Amino acid sequence: MTLHLKNRLLKRSKFGNLRKLQTFPPLIDFASNDYLGLSRSSQLRSLVLQEWEKHESFLNGFGSTGSRLLTGNASYTETLETNIATFHGYEAGLLFNCGYMANVGLLQAITSKESVVFYDALIHASIHDGIRLSRATAFPFRHNDLEHLEKRLKNCFSETDRFICIESVYSTDGSMAPLVEIAELAKRYQAHLIVDEAHAVGVFGPKGRGLVSEYNLTTAVFAQVTTFGKAIGTYGAIVLGSHLLKQALLNFATAYIYTTAPPFQSVAAIKCSYDLFPDMVQERKQLQKLIQIFQKLSPVSTNSHIQAIPIKGNAAVKHAAEVLVRQGFDVRALLSPTVRQGDEVLRICLHAFNTESDLLKLIDNIPFQRN
Repeated sequence: MTLHLKNRLLKRSKFGNLRKLQTFPPLIDFASNDYLGLSRSSQLRSLVLQEWEKHESFLNGFGSTGSRLLTGNASYTETLETNIATFHGYEAGLLFNCGYMANVGLLQAITSKESVVFYDALIHASIHDGIRLSRATAFPFRHNDLEHLEKRLKNCFSETDRFICIESVYSTDGSMAPLVEIAELAKRYQAHLIVDEAHAVGVFGPKGRGLVSEYNLTTAVFAQVTTFGKAIGTYGAIVLGSHLLKQALLNFATAYIYTTAPPFQSVAAIKCSYDLFPDMVQERKQLQKLIQIFQKLSPVSTNSHIQAIPIKGNAAVKHAAEVLVRQGFDVRALLSPTVRQGDEVLRICLHAFNTESDLLKLIDNIPFQRN
């Protein structure tokens, strides 16, 4: 076993994709998921401290002492779940410790050996792992390819219990799903639509509710996954949907059932962020302005706050990121196997706290590969 692990690691090292933990000096942030700047917000910090003082009875240490189904539940958490679900237009919601666990728990809980899952080729790794843990049959479809998805649906052997899994904004390349058209296909072929809104909530939609809300598709979505570690600036996630879905998750999602509940301190931070981010209109306007600047000056761009610059090869894209770091910019490379070999990119994340001047300097230093 030890030899097997050594050989796997040596192979990774040979191809230049051995993962290592790193720390960086203070740099201009074009890498983090803190799109609205809430994780560094003094206003959010003050609100959280006030919330802790206001609900001192819940501050019984630094842990929740057990899973939600044992000793880790509180009326405060249940109220927050209801309020978040109402804000996004759903019947109910269930908090998870993180987005990865939410996706894994969701897919594992709602599928059976009769289920069929259709998933976008660029879907997050957590969905892949959730499918593997389930007993469902799964088929990928080419990224954002409506024709390929419909062909998959037409050829499906099962007439019931079908699921379509997509992200509204894809984390690897910043592309946005054709939500309206996919929702129409889901309705036509009686499939349950699952949308991961991790990179959309806080940034898009009325009051930052996300792209599902922007296109008035809430009633067409079976389950929406919203994470709090991106624009919301805290930690955790919630699965939104019907009361029936919540009951299914409570009973069958092992990633939820057998996990210690988040402590009050974390839950309070989520609550305070939801008190704050819906009114961050100027921050969302600033993000849109930066997106437009990038679109105007870059030969490759997306309509979102995530921009991906293709630079083929792990060595080449790592070198490009290192050059930008030396210029004072925190930009990270996405290497294979995180992305498919040959699809390596520099991922640039735009934030409400980035200045136009910093963005212009960054663009001047990006080594675009022109055909």
